[in-house]
Amino acid sequence: MRRILVLALLVALGCLLWLDLRPPGRTLYFGGPIVTLDDEASVASAVLVEGDRILAVGSESELSAQGGQNARRVDLAGRALLPGFIDAHGHFPGEGVFAVMVDLNSPPIGTIRTLDELLERLRERAAEKSAGEWIIGMGYDDTLLAEGRHPTREDLDRASSEHPIVITHISAHLVALNSRGLELAGIDAQTPDPEGGVIRRKEGSGEPDGVLEESALELLADVVPTPGLMDGIRIVREASRRYVAAGVTTAQSGYTAKPLMQLLPLMVRTGLAQVRLVLWPGMEVVDQMLDDGDTWESYDEQWVRGGAVKLIADGSIQGYTGYLSEPYFVPPGEDPDYSGYPRILRDELIERVTRYHAAGYQIAVHGNGDASIDEILDAFEIAQRENPREGTRHIVIHAQMARDDQLERMKALGVIPSFFSLHTYYWGDRHREIFMGPERAARMSPAGSAARMGLRFTIHADSPVVPMEPLRLVWAAVNRVSSSGQSMGEAQRVSVLQALRAVTIDAAYQHFEEADKGSIEPGKLADLVILSESPLDRPERIDEIRVLETIIGGRTVFRAEE
Repeated sequence: MRRILVLALLVALGCLLWLDLRPPGRTLYFGGPIVTLDDEASVASAVLVEGDRILAVGSESELSAQGGQNARRVDLAGRALLPGFIDAHGHFPGEGVFAVMVDLNSPPIGTIRTLDELLERLRERAAEKSAGEWIIGMGYDDTLLAEGRHPTREDLDRASSEHPIVITHISAHLVALNSRGLELAGIDAQTPDPEGGVIRRKEGSGEPDGVLEESALELLADVVPTPGLMDGIRIVREASRRYVAAGVTTAQSGYTAKPLMQLLPLMVRTGLAQVRLVLWPGMEVVDQMLDDGDTWESYDEQWVRGGAVKLIADGSIQGYTGYLSEPYFVPPGEDPDYSGYPRILRDELIERVTRYHAAGYQIAVHGNGDASIDEILDAFEIAQRENPREGTRHIVIHAQMARDDQLERMKALGVIPSFFSLHTYYWGDRHREIFMGPERAARMSPAGSAARMGLRFTIHADSPVVPMEPLRLVWAAVNRVSSSGQSMGEAQRVSVLQALRAVTIDAAYQHFEEADKGSIEPGKLADLVILSESPLDRPERIDEIRVLETIIGGRTVFRAEE
């Protein structure tokens, strides 16, 4: 009852707030480059907004007359105006989890450099909680810790043996638990590895060492508590704050569970989340809807809409769970032929894709390794052959190690690759030295090949795996430089315009929203971002550009402090 009353209060508060947050009548922006991202890649000098829509684009003199005497005038003073950034793939509101979870990221994202520092961060949180309460952390990267390995159950026991502890790897495809956590989850030497997952074990004894991979994480589903209502609100508000401060006007929630499918529209409607949302239901949600003959409906599809059904075909290359056609450069164990494994076996993947395709869904499948991408494209091709459909816009998420022949297949099938291009910055050095070797690392996230083929693509940050940084994402796709300053394959660079399109109009196209979003054109929603300078001017410095103001539906939702 208390939760219902709180939700009712939030709805009422949101309705009152909405009365005060309606967009102004007319606003004229002028005095700086208007990078429209339209089909002609035109740069205008003024744009006129009426309510929540763009009324006209042109010169200041033309639009001043059209705007009338009551138009609010905004002089950009040389700053640039662009369409708001659109998240092609992420996990909203995951960017806000650090409002309640322990941040275990290493540089350049966080500060953790050693296991001792990681354990001390967990001890600090344990001191704030009663014995028996879960300690939950996220973001550790074994390859960036001085010890070069995952924390074991014994390591985490040093942080606390009175609290169960679970910490999520930076990839979100592995976790590590202490002994108390394993005990509560009922995971011991007799627990079998689930299909599509691995319980890592101590050599000789078969006892779990604390690290779980891929579908083995599902063993924790009924054990590790999910955030309560108030923590959930804190997470959503923090994620929303970070997104709008980064210039994002449409966020995406990949593999959305049923509770979030119900909660997030309410968060937007009450103003607790200030971004538009595209929700991709997880396959379990869609299975239930298909079995029940049910559908998911939004209160307002301009603000929250359902999108592709999300599947996960393989894992993470930096977690050694991505499924490759050739072995890893430096294998994780003694097997020199180790090449990862599928999370969903080929026959099940084909069956699921065929079922969702026949039901009319757009389908987005996570695939990092090229062996996994082969199976994904086989599934798309079989589904299309059995039930031909026009304009499906199915998606391969990450497509990290896609080969040119696979990109050609995507073009023929009308499939969109969405590249996690920030990998070149955050993990480029380790891909070259550990996971892929120099040759394969140089063509990871092959946006350059896609562009040369005329294959429409998007790029994404996969937040909270890395921070939501659209400008750094564009910079990474344009420059392909690792965090140590090393080149990550010049042949896969794209132009600034191509990269900007991949986070605006092409991302809108991927979401079936190009009629309303993604470019500055008459009739489209007034979702805009003001930048300190145009990204077209200094491609090598795009990551240094500041977001000064974010506008959604004609209303300013973020303004940087001067």
